Amino acid sequence: MYKAPVEEIAFTLKHVAGLGSAIEAGLLGDLGEDLVDAILHEAGRFATDEVAPLAEIGDRQGSRLVDGKVVTPDGWRDLYKNWIAGGWNGLTAPEEFGGQGLPHMLNVAALEMWNSGSMAFALCPTLTMGAIEAIDNHASDELKSTYLAKLVSGEWTGTMNLTEPHAGSDLGVLKTRAERRDDGTYRIFGQKIFITWGEHDAADNIVHLVLARLPDAPTGTRGISLFLVPKFLVNPDGSLGARNDLFAHSLEHKLGIHASPTCTMIYGDGKFGEEQGAIGWLVGEENKGLACMFTMMNNARLAVGMQGVAIAEAATQKATAYAKERTQGKAPRWTGGGMSPIIEHPDVTRMLLTMKALTQGARAISYACAHAIDMSHRAADRPQHWQERAALLTPIAKSFSTDVGVDVASLGIQVHGGMGFIEETGAARYLRDARIAPIYEGTNGIQAIDLVTRKLTLANGEQVHGFIAELKQIADQVRHSNLDGFGATANRLDAAITDLGEATDWLLAQVRDGKTTEALAGATPYQRLFGLVLTGCYLAKGGLAQAPDGGAGGRIALCRFAAENLLSEVAALKDCVITGAASLAAAKIVLA
Repeated sequence: MYKAPVEEIAFTLKHVAGLGSAIEAGLLGDLGEDLVDAILHEAGRFATDEVAPLAEIGDRQGSRLVDGKVVTPDGWRDLYKNWIAGGWNGLTAPEEFGGQGLPHMLNVAALEMWNSGSMAFALCPTLTMGAIEAIDNHASDELKSTYLAKLVSGEWTGTMNLTEPHAGSDLGVLKTRAERRDDGTYRIFGQKIFITWGEHDAADNIVHLVLARLPDAPTGTRGISLFLVPKFLVNPDGSLGARNDLFAHSLEHKLGIHASPTCTMIYGDGKFGEEQGAIGWLVGEENKGLACMFTMMNNARLAVGMQGVAIAEAATQKATAYAKERTQGKAPRWTGGGMSPIIEHPDVTRMLLTMKALTQGARAISYACAHAIDMSHRAADRPQHWQERAALLTPIAKSFSTDVGVDVASLGIQVHGGMGFIEETGAARYLRDARIAPIYEGTNGIQAIDLVTRKLTLANGEQVHGFIAELKQIADQVRHSNLDGFGATANRLDAAITDLGEATDWLLAQVRDGKTTEALAGATPYQRLFGLVLTGCYLAKGGLAQAPDGGAGGRIALCRFAAENLLSEVAALKDCVITGAASLAAAKIVLA
């Protein structure tokens, strides 16, 4: 059973990602370490004691569509009520609507624990949090006063409606249409697919944020508007009114996250209401809905990155526990009687250390991204710098962490051997659940395009160059630390950071020269290269941070393992970045 790693999470937040220094500088108001620890421990307790025990039931039963209504698995409605009672939905939400206004770093840390307990459950509040942010930033005061308090409390949940059968990542071709009415409302008509928690029985109302096109809208993405479309209309006194003209037509039968109802939604076919068309309200301005939705999507991209971290942590815990108990053969240096635990076998040790290093690296990257988001709002002296840093880190946090989730869950099955392939052990569920995350909220290939063409060029390349210089300082600190255990880590970090710099300069040159094909051919290897270098540097930062009080032995040892085993991939990835276009062009003939 999963146990939330509260101490590890707190350490990474405070000493690696920057929470401790922000508190010390007074940038987070009255927030102190005592309150941070209290929140993390209670979030960990909820994840361990209440969410995780229902994960298997949720996976086995799934959500079902019964007589037109979605029924969640046994115990899940009560679990969601307990979630509401704990006030978890409003950790970072605005205080004027009942939220706690806490830093984003605390929220992503809590999201990690809840996703480790059950990714299928955590998806529901994750979407609601994104809806809160989009409405708070872009909706009218009337919409805010009507919907935000209920969303912040969690009494109502939110969704994001983008995808259509013919329009996956290419939102410019979506067909869902909106028609104006004289009373200022709109009528929405169309079909949306893959709508996470689009219908369920856990909350009284569901607030859908829907992308649609007006009749006179420009073509492409410049003609998309965003609408708030509730399942139930809201009366002037705040009570629920008539059912709106929308419903879940069917549920998808998925590889994983079975308890999360993934719906095909139908808007405006006349099933409900006196007039055809789901009633909606404009969020933001007409034809500028994509910018509003991206507020929600950027929130969701980091949250999806946390799903990768969460699955990796849970899979690592399960595999480590199994390896300590399972006996098989005799390891080379085993001196005990009988068979040795498989954790003593070098290959199993290597797999478990790889899982642990990747998990901790992805966690630090994601928390550092959340820190940059917080500083962009709270640091008076360089908000633009922190906005750019958050923008740079977001595609890496999303893509690298979700790839890590898949890789680590797969290694977890390998550690279990044949038993890992059997559903009853629970190892397979992590891989099934993890596999959607590299696809969610912009595939990882799209994240690579964004990173290379939009984020590397921020401040004319000065943001990424400044970041690489900061990483070089970490390597220098390792070199001059004189601490036992780091071995050749400083040299390995130096070499990897140099490769990162060379790959970055090459990509920037291609983008500036208009050689988009050449840049994009190496974008995905570059994204992984960046993530691995950050993993090595952040693990080193953790070892350095704890060194003064003598507890850093394990952290330094893990850092050295990562430097000597994972960073060896970086040089090859740099070559892939630079030669990618030529090799793809030469080999494309085999796909003809």
